[in-house]
Amino acid sequence: MTTRMVRVFVNASSVDVPAGSTALDAVRAFSAEAADEVSASRRLITDSRGLPIDSATTMSAGSILRLVANRDRSAHDTDE
Repeated sequence: MTTRMVRVFVNASSVDVPAGSTALDAVRAFSAEAADEVSASRRLITDSRGLPIDSATTMSAGSILRLVANRDRSAHDTDE
């Protein structure tokens, strides 16, 4: 029996992952280093609109993911 694969896009690069894979699985197929950065919270996975998604989100064929730096938004910026 063959595993059904789905094509998803990470930072505009296509990767094929088994059906039922997570966003983190797709990122790992794109780059192990990038997946490690997501796991360490140094990067976020976003959808095609730029909205953050959970790394456990199940991928479907044609999903579009982008990786962005995770800036510490809890730091208080001052305009002095």
